[in-house]
Amino acid sequence: MNVESQDHQALVQWAADCAERVLPWFERPHSGDDRPRRAVEAARAWLRGELEVGAARTAASAAHEAAREAAEDPAASAAAHAAGHAAASAHMAAHAAHAANYAISAVSHAAAREAAEVTASERDWQQLRLPEHLQATVKGPRRG
Repeated sequence: MNVESQDHQALVQWAADCAERVLPWFERPHSGDDRPRRAVEAARAWLRGELEVGAARTAASAAHEAAREAAEDPAASAAAHAAGHAAASAHMAAHAAHAANYAISAVSHAAAREAAEVTASERDWQQLRLPEHLQATVKGPRRG
């Protein structure tokens, strides 16, 4: 992808914005790990001319490492990867699309987790209100 300087900057800004929107899904469960946040900040610092590409790439690598360490939580991992690609887009504009795609993945994983939690909560609520002697007669989705 060969882009003009102004377009490259616009893509980096967009990638940083996309990644920042989903950072809470990483930061809530990993409050002591600021590597993804630092990657987004690195992308913005590069835009302001305050950071060299090499330093942005280093921040990107650190965010990707955080993503690998958070692999057990797909939403958190995707959010960290989004941040890593936002910083990497300072080096290569093509990374901006990856930042956006990982942000969508983070949202998707978080929504699936929330849907599963809401479904389980509703199932529990229903079961608590159904008389025990009738539970065997009710055929519905059961946990287990």
